[in-house]
Amino acid sequence: MNVIREIFKECHTVAVVGLSSSPERASYQVAAYLKSVGYRVIPVNPKEEEVLGEKTYPSLSAIPEKIDVVDVFRRAEYAPQIVDEAIRIGARAVWMQMGIVNEEAADKARQAGLSVVMDACMMREHHALNCQ
Repeated sequence: MNVIREIFKECHTVAVVGLSSSPERASYQVAAYLKSVGYRVIPVNPKEEEVLGEKTYPSLSAIPEKIDVVDVFRRAEYAPQIVDEAIRIGARAVWMQMGIVNEEAADKARQAGLSVVMDACMMREHHALNCQ
């Protein structure tokens, strides 16, 4: 739980990998919530141009600014590639949403000095900790 509190306290820019423009999707709902409570949300999805009024990037490495947290909404088998890119761009944390578990990716991220959260929802955890 300390890792989660630390992420919410110290990290302000969140790249949401797999963010959809569909309001029915969990990625959209979580990103909208994070944006509403003051986080800078940057969409990452090569199939979108803009989500939540923000320019969408095809990859983490295409984002021209510093990323604190990489929030993953892709299947677990994509996690190692996303972690590799998160390490390359100097992210501070990788957050794998509910249902996403990849121990290999998590170990690689931790070895590179990133904080890791797996199988947890950023919105639920933020709300539960009353981080507002």
